[in-house]
Amino acid sequence: MKIVVLGATSRTGLCLLAEARRRGHHVVAFTRRPDALDAVAAPAGIVHNDGRDLYTVRAALEGVDAVISLLPGGGRRDPHLAAESARVLITAMADAGVRRLVVVSAYPIVGVRPRVPIWILRRVLATPYADVSRMERIVSAADLDWTIARLNRLVDRPATGAITTGTGLLAKPRPHSRADTAAMLLDLAEDSQTARSALNVSGS
Repeated sequence: MKIVVLGATSRTGLCLLAEARRRGHHVVAFTRRPDALDAVAAPAGIVHNDGRDLYTVRAALEGVDAVISLLPGGGRRDPHLAAESARVLITAMADAGVRRLVVVSAYPIVGVRPRVPIWILRRVLATPYADVSRMERIVSAADLDWTIARLNRLVDRPATGAITTGTGLLAKPRPHSRADTAAMLLDLAEDSQTARSALNVSGS
């Protein structure tokens, strides 16, 4: 497959690039930090852009089978990164005739348990959570084969396959490794059976 990856130089993004290379995929990486790419995860193509320039995104989507966005919610200096990128991406995908889209979000924006930690996270991360909530609304309204993957706490551990996904709320959210998360996101991109659904992700 030919896959465009936004946010490719995040720690999870580097894991995803390495796994995509192992699977034989042709990957075009969007990043604001191309110098952070290493030889192990080197993609077939690099675009120095954060995904908010319509002409750049549209040009990169030629012949693409799927798009994976790992862009986080925005911060104080750039509070609308995820939502603005989603709007541009959806327009570019429609123009290019690309339908498969996988985006990451954050489980605490919908989770209710454990109550105190989630309440704290929503207070501390109010700005990025508001941004990814807007991003979810934009993506879910698009006429695309989208899947939203709401992640829990990511940890830097080797892949074990200990990861679960489902549409229901989690009784006990558990951390999951970046390596397992990267493999799961590629699995979703490769198979459209989860299209038009939001999945809650947990370690197992």
